[in-house]
Amino acid sequence: MSEERDQLTPALAALLQSGPLPLRPRLDVRIAPPDLQPWRGGNAMPGVWSFTAAAPGPHVAVMAATHGNEIGGAVMLDRWLRGGLRPRRGRLSLILGNLDALARFDAEDPTASRFIDEDLNRLWDEETLAGGRRSNELRRARALRPLLDTVDLLLDLHSMLWPSEPLFLTGTSPRAAQLAHSLGLPALVVADEGHHAGPRIIDYARFSDPAGRCTAMLLEAGSHWEAETVAMMEAVAAQLLRRTGLAAAGEPLLSPPSAGPTPRIARVTRTVTVRSPGFAFLRPYRGGHVVAERNTLIALDGEEEIRTPHDDCLLVMPSLRVMPGQTAVRLARFLGIPNGEPAPI
Repeated sequence: MSEERDQLTPALAALLQSGPLPLRPRLDVRIAPPDLQPWRGGNAMPGVWSFTAAAPGPHVAVMAATHGNEIGGAVMLDRWLRGGLRPRRGRLSLILGNLDALARFDAEDPTASRFIDEDLNRLWDEETLAGGRRSNELRRARALRPLLDTVDLLLDLHSMLWPSEPLFLTGTSPRAAQLAHSLGLPALVVADEGHHAGPRIIDYARFSDPAGRCTAMLLEAGSHWEAETVAMMEAVAAQLLRRTGLAAAGEPLLSPPSAGPTPRIARVTRTVTVRSPGFAFLRPYRGGHVVAERNTLIALDGEEEIRTPHDDCLLVMPSLRVMPGQTAVRLARFLGIPNGEPAPI
């Protein structure tokens, strides 16, 4: 046991011995779930609406509700579909991801519908997609795969259970980080290697192949079930449509361009995957918190000490109550402005 841990105050020591921090996330649903009945059938496949303009251009897809309890993106897509949004060039696909889980959303128990059998966002490798295993989410992934194999740019909309500043996750693709940075919001772009539990849609080979040109970005837009989170989703998605030329600068259905600080880019240096049921942070960290000094003790995983590996360590989306096998936090280092411009769109 380190001297630092031996010198913890008696109150903190007692807290650590008692197990995980006795905290609960906020579960108030402050946005109305949309009526998705008009959109369930889709025009490309169930839950997918795709529109092609006469003028050539890229195929851009905006995906919502990859997790069925994250309804903010579905609220946004419902508004766009009701408003009749169409691309000026190229092709625009609007995707309701985990359609069955989304249909089960209940504001009285809002975390229960994240998925039916397993996480749709941990299945995106060839072995899993082409294998013999069966689940509700694998059926959906296999149905969506042919469409995604035609997509040039994918924006995957998510929200967060624990408090955190909005951010982009871009996987290992430099072109995704460059594109996210060029959009100008949110104020943080994080390059990472995903989760131990399985690859995300943005990690799918079509989007992550270093020799490829297709790109996918995951937006964590803010807290679940908040109007401000929906507004962030729409601002980013609108910026992407303007950036690709699929929408005119003055498109009335889209939110106006937003100005903010130049986004910072960080690269994950360590992903902390929980090993012990007694994992605990030493304090209720908020996502985006920066720990100034290297080797600062931030959590205990049983007897293992979790310390910051470098100065100015960014805590990416800490989850304050987690089970073994889940990601507790990603630790990241800030980088400079990316070299070069995003690949032509």
